Amino acid sequence: METKAISVEQLNFAYAGGEDTPTVQVFENLDFSVEEGSFVAVLGRNGCGKSTLAKHFNAILLPSGGKVSVFSMDTSDEDALLDIRKCVGMVFQNPDNQIISNVVEEDVAFAPENLGIPRDEIRRRVDEALEIVGMTKYKNHAPHLLSGGQKQRIAIAGVIAMRPKCIVLDEPTAMLDPRGRREVMETIRRLNEESKITVVLITHHMAEAALADRVVVMEHGNILADGTPKEVFSQVQRLKDARLTVPETTQLLYELNQNGYDFSLDSLSVEECAQAIYKTFA
Repeated sequence: METKAISVEQLNFAYAGGEDTPTVQVFENLDFSVEEGSFVAVLGRNGCGKSTLAKHFNAILLPSGGKVSVFSMDTSDEDALLDIRKCVGMVFQNPDNQIISNVVEEDVAFAPENLGIPRDEIRRRVDEALEIVGMTKYKNHAPHLLSGGQKQRIAIAGVIAMRPKCIVLDEPTAMLDPRGRREVMETIRRLNEESKITVVLITHHMAEAALADRVVVMEHGNILADGTPKEVFSQVQRLKDARLTVPETTQLLYELNQNGYDFSLDSLSVEECAQAIYKTFA
């Protein structure tokens, strides 16, 4: 039986306006859930609500209506707040906002120390977290001397050291170059596949979303599409109508179909796409 890591029921949320700005209604009766152990990518254009949704997952934001539960804990329950944030770790766009120490291993140890975890256990957790993200050899380095991708992996290690059941990453590669994006995505996949951590990835990169088990597309605070990457990205025209792109492989096959061919649009990887084209033209 599948267990829900995150359950969103009839969520309502609005950003309050001011004297010169109107109230902005983001969600109205939104239902959404994430199964424990899954890797879910949530994508959409800027302003669609995906980052606002992510901040509900560990009670950075609270519903104005409806309910958000994390491993059966209500995020509106103040007494459960610490346990919720132990269960769900957050990684944001800019790693510099999460790195606060002058030495890598001290930074990774910061959160466990604040939780009152014994020193020997902290040492084990720090070593394990750095190993998981492939940054052990940098443990005595100064974080500010690392690349963007390396800094983000250190930020992820800091969250891993808290031993969360779920990690929510809000545009974690937005400020990175292609190499940094690749490093971070490889780390995220390992966390899910090897450490069995539930992963929610907020992104606007279609190629990143294609690596997930499930893709959820948001538009104007609603869910536009929800399914496996192949199911979602094969809906090319629907995504285009929402002013979203698709992976380059899908776009290539779609354009070939516009010129009279009949390719299936579920070949997402370069290898699958090349094979499909080879079979047609060989």
